[in-house]
Amino acid sequence: MEVNFTLEQIQETAKRLLAESKSYNVFAFHGEMGAGKTTFIHAFCEVLDVTDVISSPTFSIINQYKTKAGHTIYHMDLYRIKDEAEAINAGVEDCLYSGDICLVEWPEKIPGIFPDETLHITITSVNDNTRKLKYNL
Repeated sequence: MEVNFTLEQIQETAKRLLAESKSYNVFAFHGEMGAGKTTFIHAFCEVLDVTDVISSPTFSIINQYKTKAGHTIYHMDLYRIKDEAEAINAGVEDCLYSGDICLVEWPEKIPGIFPDETLHITITSVNDNTRKLKYNL
């Protein structure tokens, strides 16, 4: 599935993705630096009713959020991860297999660690205000 969206349509697009992907807990976001992965994940977290401050986990690697319903959401940024061993030591594998929703940026850094039931999503920049979201359910 391919969807073009503008920044004004980002929450609407996040709602659509969430509705179409109910059987997935792990969402792997691929895209170049600046493509909009973190921005889309922020909107996705808002749709999930996250009550915590949503921020990029670039330096912490894993941010943990709570929703209004008390569910846990993990937001991971693997950009600084060197290999699977480092990811495992950081607790990434525990999060991915926890059953909680995981939103992961830069999954290509450790492809062998992801569950088979991971939804891989690619975000590309079309222009300054438009992005393309591509995924296969």
